[in-house]
Amino acid sequence: MNENDPEQELLEGAGARMRVAKLLAKRGVASRREAESWIAEGQVTVNGELAEVTTFVDPSTDVVKVNGKPIPAAPPKVYYLMYKPKGYITGRDDPEGRKSVLELLGDTPIRVEPVGRLDFDTEGALLLTNDGDLAHLLTHPSRQIPKRYLVKVYRTPDERDLKAIRDGVFLDDGRTTPARVRVLETTDTENAWLEVTVTEGRYRLIRRMFAQLGHPVSKLRRETFATLTIRGMERGQVRPLTGDEVERLRALAEGRKAQRVAHKRGKGFAKPKIDKPTKKRRGLLDGR
Repeated sequence: MNENDPEQELLEGAGARMRVAKLLAKRGVASRREAESWIAEGQVTVNGELAEVTTFVDPSTDVVKVNGKPIPAAPPKVYYLMYKPKGYITGRDDPEGRKSVLELLGDTPIRVEPVGRLDFDTEGALLLTNDGDLAHLLTHPSRQIPKRYLVKVYRTPDERDLKAIRDGVFLDDGRTTPARVRVLETTDTENAWLEVTVTEGRYRLIRRMFAQLGHPVSKLRRETFATLTIRGMERGQVRPLTGDEVERLRALAEGRKAQRVAHKRGKGFAKPKIDKPTKKRRGLLDGR
């Protein structure tokens, strides 16, 4: 079995057997990373025997316990879109004591985790769910899920810099996947607002790309994730996804072309590609 194969991950989630850490994550007990730590510390048993990270279980027949207590039954799948504000991390815990986006969820009864991440100083669309299979596929490099950003940079990039972004920028961890980019507006101080769509999720990718080209980013907002948009939402707002939105995400996760997924528009719809320029940009330059 190829553990890095997203198709295998999807089949594993739908079938009877799965790794015990994955089961703990699906039941909302812990994230996979936390579950693996618990397993390594001897806190997890399967049918009375200490589990290992490589242990597979059948949820319908095997008895899995954490510190002697049976794990809960499988919760229903839930999906939320958040307009993440600046000043929050997307992790659950932070050694520096910074606030987590999970604090914005209120009294949500079912444990969810962010899909991917947004930097502490970046705002915008963030998907949260307890559907680990879908989350894994939406963040797997093979799926090339589009994410569209509004970016304010120092000095307006010239055509050579824009071409570099479209072709791929050489960073210390390799060349970036070609991205879409266009200049939306230049400011009185010769800075610029740009629209950028990327399909990979490397750490601080957009900030690093523009820094490499000599255009440091001063403001960054993710407008869309896949076909989800924060259009009409306020900073810090959280809303459940509609059935149509979940259906579109699943179609993208299955590898269907994004343009074919977006065959009809509904609440929260966003084209997974750069729209044609328009004279009016809804909230584009808020707080510039």
